[in-house]
Amino acid sequence: MTDQADTVEAIRWQGNGLQLLDQRVLPQEVAYLRYGDVDAVAAAIRDMVVRGAPAIGITAAYGIVLAARARFAQSPGAWKQAIESDLQTLAAARPTAVNLFWAIAHMRGLIAEIDGDPEAALLAAARRIHNQDIAANRRMGELGAALIEDPCAILTHCNAGALATGGYGTALGVVRAGFAAGKITHVYADETRPWLQGARLTAWEMVQEGIPVTLQAEGAAAHLMKQGRVAWVIVGSDRIAANGDVVNKIGTYGLAVLARHHGVRFMVVAPASTVDMAIACGDDVAIEQRPPAEVLELAGRRIAAAGAEAWNPAFDVTPAALVDAIVTERGVVRNPDSEKMRAMMG
Repeated sequence: MTDQADTVEAIRWQGNGLQLLDQRVLPQEVAYLRYGDVDAVAAAIRDMVVRGAPAIGITAAYGIVLAARARFAQSPGAWKQAIESDLQTLAAARPTAVNLFWAIAHMRGLIAEIDGDPEAALLAAARRIHNQDIAANRRMGELGAALIEDPCAILTHCNAGALATGGYGTALGVVRAGFAAGKITHVYADETRPWLQGARLTAWEMVQEGIPVTLQAEGAAAHLMKQGRVAWVIVGSDRIAANGDVVNKIGTYGLAVLARHHGVRFMVVAPASTVDMAIACGDDVAIEQRPPAEVLELAGRRIAAAGAEAWNPAFDVTPAALVDAIVTERGVVRNPDSEKMRAMMG
């Protein structure tokens, strides 16, 4: 069996520049785009060339390397002041994924300590963030798979795999570990409108590894659960609040409600950098609103009636009370609340 974490790289640094796998054209085309300046990296994040909270954070870290190179070349004595506008540009690319802001804050702290040419030190830091994410994903895979007692099928939403992270994946990392251990027998994947990450990305990752996968429209989830076909819903997260509320791809909240009604367990898998202890609850998180055209059109062709409008929130909030387990590389929090989250985060 091929290890997709090693064979598929959503993000890679080659030579003196950043390369991103263009996830907008998968699975029909595997194409890497090269980036040499921070404005282009911010646009890639905003335009969904790269997506998934951990991958966005890693990409931003590499983008800061490019920004530092340019600013130091322009003004070696004032590059630290000049780079601040670049950090703000990256931060504005997408407002919800906390890993983006975590990576920027981490790199900003390093910038303050650097003397001389910053590129080597910042590149080493970005690579550490990248490698640490892969290691964290593998640990989460082990911890999440250990929660599954009997062989079963699972349902997932959006894409929380190697494509959304530094490698291996969060929710799909649990799937990989669980399948290898004989605990996960089949994956049902929501197609995930409007960007179809489930259809284009999750199904593709599973096919590459030989893990049985069945695609379904989101509206089929209730019927699937009613028939008893899945025992767990396993998803990633873009931000987890201090009380355990989970912000994830739009449609996740509905799955959690359905899961509770049908006795299906609900697992959220995300690195500790996704936990935002400065946010008391999910209602305090700014939810990104995407362009209406993403809903009104398909492949650039309008499918909705002329004159119809669209509401297109990218994320929703799943209350902690509907979550059976949050899995991070630091451990597992069952039935999360503020006290348990504080204990895990130290």
